Amino acid sequence: MSMKKSFAKIKEFLIDMFFPRFCLGCSKEGSWLCEDCQAILDIRNVAVCPICLLRTPDFKTCNRCKNKTNLSGLLWPLPYQNLLVKKLIHQFKYDPFIKELSFPLANCIINHLLLIEFSREQLKDFILIPIPLHNKRKKWRGFNQAEEIAKEIGNYFDIPVLNNVLTRQKETLPQIDLEEKQRKENIKGVFVCQKPELIKNRKIFLVDDVYTTGSTMEEATKILKSAGAKEVWGLVIARG
Repeated sequence: MSMKKSFAKIKEFLIDMFFPRFCLGCSKEGSWLCEDCQAILDIRNVAVCPICLLRTPDFKTCNRCKNKTNLSGLLWPLPYQNLLVKKLIHQFKYDPFIKELSFPLANCIINHLLLIEFSREQLKDFILIPIPLHNKRKKWRGFNQAEEIAKEIGNYFDIPVLNNVLTRQKETLPQIDLEEKQRKENIKGVFVCQKPELIKNRKIFLVDDVYTTGSTMEEATKILKSAGAKEVWGLVIARG
């Protein structure tokens, strides 16, 4: 065993000893989300259009709504209305900022992709781009939750994660505090594509935690499409 792996095991042992983890679902000791609680989460097995919510056959753009959204589709394993899902995401994004929740939450997305039979061959055509945070907010949280989720998915499927292609050029108010019309105005002109040559004619999974009104994803997708992206699919943990 390498020194690096040995150090990681010792570190994990000490963390478990002094800072034990308790399942946020049932309080069982050992992990933030135990296998039993993860098993009862009802992972969706269909891909849908983000506008009309009808199934998108063969993972193609929904012809019914092609003029209403920039997204080719939206992939989301869980409803945000589920109280455990809401608790997991809240503990991930807000105090106490449990960064380790990126693994079980990303695992929900991974299981969704497997259930809807998105083959590894199809996935090879994609790159992952997380919705960026403003530097000030990233420093406050300590990490970008979308970036952590994207890393886990990228590692599992061996898909490249591009963190510095899409950037946020100005600080905005938290979307959660705003109504739908305010959200659209709040996010307008926020994103910039820094390296368009890296996404030209590429298929993109645009990763975030929750899809609510879609304002953030639509704005980011518009920028990516104008920079030459072939397709942009929303990929989130839950839909509000």
